[in-house]
Amino acid sequence: MRAEPVFETGTHRWWVLFDQDERRVIDSNVYVVESSGQSAVLDPGGFEIFPQVLAAVAEVVPPTSVRKAFVSHQDPDIASSLPLWNACNNNIQWQVPGLWEGFIRHYGALDAEMVCIPDEGGSMMLGDRRLDFIPAHYLHASANFHLYDPEAKVLFCGDVGAALLPPGHGIWVGGRRGAESVRGFDEHIQHAKYFHQRWMPSNSAKLDWIDRVRQLQIDMLCPQHGAIYAGENVKRFLDWFEGLTVGSAIAR
Repeated sequence: MRAEPVFETGTHRWWVLFDQDERRVIDSNVYVVESSGQSAVLDPGGFEIFPQVLAAVAEVVPPTSVRKAFVSHQDPDIASSLPLWNACNNNIQWQVPGLWEGFIRHYGALDAEMVCIPDEGGSMMLGDRRLDFIPAHYLHASANFHLYDPEAKVLFCGDVGAALLPPGHGIWVGGRRGAESVRGFDEHIQHAKYFHQRWMPSNSAKLDWIDRVRQLQIDMLCPQHGAIYAGENVKRFLDWFEGLTVGSAIAR
């Protein structure tokens, strides 16, 4: 995996860890946030890719600085590496949806410290920064959260915005930040359409989430699969998602 910076100001930084090569498992982006010497990993990945993720984390922060891990929901590509992380660093505090705690513990590491996020959300401190848990229930899991950084104006949006891209894809939709283009968005979003139609079950939940996030100042939408939406592409994605009918497996 390779690491690329997403945001940096003083002692506060974000990175995305991603793999552009063809793999046996679905590509997953892992995000690392550092604030004043403390670090957090967001959706730290599955058992299969743990060695690559840990090596990439070590390129940007000391692994011993990891104090928090955020798990947006229960899927194995997000949380099945938990016992391996715990074996390497049992000082990590795991922030998990309360509804899924008992299921997530089936991955192992029963001694890991877990903090249950209530349905209405909340926040956690990392160093001297506050990061907010934004409810995203039913997108696609029954209890699901995103993580918002009000200083960086970054929303880690889990499976929302995800795209199943071919090998060799870039990590920025349409280019790096100021270089976004409508053409780049239009080409990219074709790789996101089926994923959202099939994996997102509820149109009312979708609209609730869109209403919620439109109230936030967001410069970057950072999904767990695919590429990052920045600048004008944030609004383009929200407009596109708002008009998309989801739940295609039972659509009439």
